[in-house]
Amino acid sequence: MTALEALAQPAFFTTLSVVVGLAIGSFLNVVIHRLPKMMERDWRAQCAELRGETPPEEPTLTLTKPRSRCPSCAHPIGALENLPVVSWVLLGGKCSACKTRISARYPIVETLTGAAFGFAAWHFGFGVAAVAAMLFLAALIALTAIDVDTQLLPDSITLPLLWAGLLLNLDGTFTDLRSAVIGAAAGYLLLWSVYQGFKLATGKEGMGFGDFKLLAAIGAWLGWQVLPLVILASSLVGAVVGIALIVLAKRGREVPIPFGPYLAAAGVIALFWGRPLTDYYVRQLF
Repeated sequence: MTALEALAQPAFFTTLSVVVGLAIGSFLNVVIHRLPKMMERDWRAQCAELRGETPPEEPTLTLTKPRSRCPSCAHPIGALENLPVVSWVLLGGKCSACKTRISARYPIVETLTGAAFGFAAWHFGFGVAAVAAMLFLAALIALTAIDVDTQLLPDSITLPLLWAGLLLNLDGTFTDLRSAVIGAAAGYLLLWSVYQGFKLATGKEGMGFGDFKLLAAIGAWLGWQVLPLVILASSLVGAVVGIALIVLAKRGREVPIPFGPYLAAAGVIALFWGRPLTDYYVRQLF
């Protein structure tokens, strides 16, 4: 048995994908934490330039620099302290130096990414579709967490995701290219139309442009046929969660609720079960 044949074995490929997913989840935590801060720095620099001022000098901050450290005491995170999930458990969810509590989000994101990668490997089997699905899922997880924190869906994730979907579907990985192109355009225009209608009726902005781009990306990956399912599922979940927050958490109606996480959840449903669900829905209608 060759190495490639061994890798293609379902059990081995799924297990390996879980391990890789845990490591990618660790990196996604960095993206979730640092990318909004990097965007804020860029905005400050652009504003300074527009005012004719010299942009303020700030310490280097990228996805790789500086080295990860405790935000409370600046203790550098060693390799053994950075093992996905395991290190958090062994450290009792606290910094090894100052004992400040470490958010449970870190192991949750790592576990979720590992599970998502493993399920994608099992569902699609060894091949391009599985690896592409993992990329799609990783982007959705990062976008969800960033939107929850900041109500932002960064162009640096949504736009490459859209183009990646179109390129992958040149060979019909998830849908044919025609459906992907129409899906990208229709996804954007659907929410753009809702946005314009709501703004015209109320004078307020009901959602951000990042939501348009995310739905366009989902359409580019999975085709226009799944868009009704994505809109319906995301709206239902969003309505249920929003009502629950208002009733149970006493959250005011005027407090904005990010829509990106619901689009992402619906995108995951469409990735794995979109076609069967859409076919079933159409059969019920006709």
